Amino acid sequence: MPAILAALVILLVCALRIWNPDFIDRQERATYDVRVRVAQHFPRPVATNLAFVAMDDSTIAAINKGLLGRRYGLYWPRHIYGRIVEELAAQGAKAVAFDVIFAELRDDAPVNMADGSIVESDDFFGLQMRLASNTIIAVTPEIYPPRVFATNAIAHGDISAEKDSEGILRRARAFFITRRWHPLIEDVAQKFGVNATNISVQKDKVVLRADSGESKEIPLDENGEMLLKKQKIKVKPFTDERVWHMGIVLAARELNLDLDHAEVNLPHGKIILRGAGGIERTIPVDERGYFYVDWRLTPSDPRVVSAPIEAILTQDIARLKGQTNGLSDDFKNQIVIVGSAAQGNDLTDRGATPLENNTLLVSKHWNVANSVITGTFIRRASAAQEIGLIILLGVITAWLTWQLRALTATLGTLALTVGFTTLSVFVFVKYRFWLPVIFPMGGAILMQHICLVTHRVVFEEDEKRRVKSIFSKLVSPNIVHELLSQDKLELAGSRRELTVFFADVRGFTALTDQMQEHVIEFVRTNNLEGDAAERCYAASARETLEVVNLYLATVSDAVKTHDGTLDKYIGDCVMAFWNAPVADEKHALKCVRAAIHAQKAIAELNLKRLAHNATLEAENLERAAAGLPPRLPLTELYLGTGINTGSITYGLMGSDEHGFNFTVFGREVNLASRLEGVSGSGRIIIGETTFKHLKKHDSELAARCVEQTPVTPKGFRGVVRIFEVPWK
Repeated sequence: MPAILAALVILLVCALRIWNPDFIDRQERATYDVRVRVAQHFPRPVATNLAFVAMDDSTIAAINKGLLGRRYGLYWPRHIYGRIVEELAAQGAKAVAFDVIFAELRDDAPVNMADGSIVESDDFFGLQMRLASNTIIAVTPEIYPPRVFATNAIAHGDISAEKDSEGILRRARAFFITRRWHPLIEDVAQKFGVNATNISVQKDKVVLRADSGESKEIPLDENGEMLLKKQKIKVKPFTDERVWHMGIVLAARELNLDLDHAEVNLPHGKIILRGAGGIERTIPVDERGYFYVDWRLTPSDPRVVSAPIEAILTQDIARLKGQTNGLSDDFKNQIVIVGSAAQGNDLTDRGATPLENNTLLVSKHWNVANSVITGTFIRRASAAQEIGLIILLGVITAWLTWQLRALTATLGTLALTVGFTTLSVFVFVKYRFWLPVIFPMGGAILMQHICLVTHRVVFEEDEKRRVKSIFSKLVSPNIVHELLSQDKLELAGSRRELTVFFADVRGFTALTDQMQEHVIEFVRTNNLEGDAAERCYAASARETLEVVNLYLATVSDAVKTHDGTLDKYIGDCVMAFWNAPVADEKHALKCVRAAIHAQKAIAELNLKRLAHNATLEAENLERAAAGLPPRLPLTELYLGTGINTGSITYGLMGSDEHGFNFTVFGREVNLASRLEGVSGSGRIIIGETTFKHLKKHDSELAARCVEQTPVTPKGFRGVVRIFEVPWK
């Protein structure tokens, strides 16, 4: 039953892991957050050229006060971003990535160029990106920047963030696929005011449908291509492109990785990026292309070079004026992320991560970039690995719980839990391997232990009640207590050396016959019939039973006093044994002492009975008045005792339907019975093996024993040495 229960618990936990409901996985993710924070106390090497240019509250205030010669509100003209690109390029930044969405063109104030020309603000931004040739612009699946920005940036990076159900950003998507429409279609869509989501491709045409219901169609040939009449060429109406996470794009810029020829194998959970010089990075992902961010660098980490935007703009102004003295190049060869660190306005970009409940979410980009650059990723154990772990820990826990004592098992389970928790933290800090905790520990260890302990308590309580019901009248209370305190009870059948005791009440048969003849004579003499006669017979039977019970109880008390097990009453004979169910090295000695105790107790009982004869005359007068026969004078009864020691089979005999008896059987038991038969009255006869035990454990008692003439008991071939134990 315990094995079946343990297997069912393991199967249940495995089934839950396969289902993996979010409310449970949420707890697992919480343990992941704890490990991320613990890992912060054990810093590891990071990329040395990560930088952050912050759009801070101080930046907003400085620009609003006229830093650029004119006061600008919260929504800056795009040429300000162009100035940032210009200055960072002048300092030698390797890449500049904007964590800012440029969703549409704006009619901002134009820029006066050094040559006297005037350039629109958006165009100025596009121009600076083209000149710097190091700018990465932000996109999301819903928003793609205008062509002037998209075409002048060297790359596009996904800045979208998908938080887990509890609102914590832990993962990043490696890429998403976007549909890039041909510029001709984009121009038509812009002219007619058609959103990109309202463009569809049918079998032979591209349909652009405006919100007003008006539609525009562009024909396609049988190959799905459209004709550009001016160039007289055919082109595809769209291309599907991967837009990689901003952090991956930054790392690719640093390592010269070829993102266009990445090996994407989502079913096998990996994306392989290769670059010049044989460099290779493998990103572990799930079936949707998500991977866990190694949150190693906080926004305040000194290893991330940082500066506010106003400092960059101040240097740009000085550089344009030719004031080059004192200008810094802090961002030389740096991978720079430009993003918001402002609070309390529309530029706020804060949220919860495993590191903090309220932090700058722009930090996800440099943490992803750092992972790719250093080749360090969070790897979570697969479902198959977790199930294997559940089975292993479940089996270990089941063994500990069922094989050890309750307290030891609980301590062992606690040690296993602590050890596994420590291991999970260690492998994460050292190797960034996410070893699941909730299902293996909460399910395989704790749930297994609780279920088995509960079953064990219920089972053992039932077993204890059963044992108590069987033995409470057979053995002394201390033996019952010792039985109930044992972890395992061998009651089903075993073999060991036992000492068996038979004690027969001598003279009881004659007493019974005498009492029966006496009541018959009384009934005949008094001409009793019917109910009156039956009352006399019943009273005589009760009296006879009282006498035998009195003597048998006296012997049984002696057996229990000396820790023996009372087997049964065989008429007027008591059968008992020692050394089972509880082992006792001095079983033979205790049995002999019990026999001596019983003989002395019977002798005392005889004296009391004889003394009681003086009061019988008065009792008989009362009995005569009640129509009962007079009681005969009380006589002495004696014990004949036989004891033998040997290898004996013992155990519970019977069935659930008809009850059980804890008994013994075998040759040595029969010999004890035969020795009782030759013991006579008032004597204790023991076998040779019992005598040897007496010599070992009580040499003085053994020395007083008297060897008798060997006998050949009925059913035995050879003679048997026997000894009489003195007790008077």
